[in-house]
Amino acid sequence: MRSIWNGAISFGLVSIPIKLFNATESHSISFRQIHTEDGGRVRYRKVCELDGEELDASEIGKAYEDADGSLVPISDDDLAALPLPTAKTIEIVTFVPADSIDPLQIDAAYYLSAGGAAAAKPYTLLREALKRSRKVAIAKYALRGRERLGMLRVMDDVIAMHGLLWPDEIRAPEGVAPETDVKIRDAELDLADALMDTLGEVDVATLHDDYREAVETLIASKAGGALPPVEAPESHRGGKVIDLMAALEKSVRAARQARGEEAAEPAQEAEPAESAEVTELKSRKTAARKEAPAKKSAKAATRTTSKASTKTATKTTSKAASKSAAKTATKSTSKTAAKKSAASPKASAAGAKKSTATTAKKTAAKKTAPRKRASA
Repeated sequence: MRSIWNGAISFGLVSIPIKLFNATESHSISFRQIHTEDGGRVRYRKVCELDGEELDASEIGKAYEDADGSLVPISDDDLAALPLPTAKTIEIVTFVPADSIDPLQIDAAYYLSAGGAAAAKPYTLLREALKRSRKVAIAKYALRGRERLGMLRVMDDVIAMHGLLWPDEIRAPEGVAPETDVKIRDAELDLADALMDTLGEVDVATLHDDYREAVETLIASKAGGALPPVEAPESHRGGKVIDLMAALEKSVRAARQARGEEAAEPAQEAEPAESAEVTELKSRKTAARKEAPAKKSAKAATRTTSKASTKTATKTTSKAASKSAAKTATKSTSKTAAKKSAASPKASAAGAKKSTATTAKKTAAKKTAPRKRASA
């Protein structure tokens, strides 16, 4: 590897000469711009606006643009002459626990190498001190024209430095969190924990860039004159409302199957695997509208039944009253006839005839009554 910066680590009164190396590299695929009609390259040329001449890198310098548009030239010598103690020094200012650093601050990563045989011992001393204390060193350094903040930590037998953003460069997350109150059930947390336990054991070293591999395959195929078959992406079916419990249960099963484990059924699952699909739930208004006709029909049936029972009860009561009145009239008629017959033989004979006729009529009326009830 080629060093990108030479300087020293200032550790109290100890100065450790070091070299700085990039610890990361980008494997992303870059593209060139072309003219789509003829395939010709499209290049960006650096041209002076005053004389129109194209310039190379050695002829290009720096300048600060003022608010009124005027340019103030600044040379590398001007920057090097600044009274900055970190111009060529990584100055350690404090040691803190590693978990006190917000990951949002972490920027680029570098390796620090001892700059010569004389620097080997103080370099090793700082490395072992960081290991034993289980802390990281916070330092200030200057690189590429600006002062930066860094964090030194031990990685294997090497001191690594992570560039850190300044605290005022971290934006506050205002308006990012959900504005509505959300309640999470214990059952949902249990399933989330199970999913975290399953996915948390994946070896990070086995992860790779699938998109970059797909682009490389596409480039190789087009370079050979063929176009690889494109598989349609999986469609995620679902409604507007997510069945969170079902989605979590299905995720746990899928993660366990991917690891070759048996898909143990969660304790709260009562439906087959297909029921874990995200489905659209019916709104309460629609359900209420569908239940309304049923309630109306039930009420109508109740009214009809009560009316029918009332009519039946009324008919039964009126028939019973008619029978009772007929019996009472018969008894009173018989008593009157007996008195008249005792007072006068003629009246008795006439009363007997009338009583016989009346009795015959009532008997005929009683015989016809059942027929009327049958016909009714």
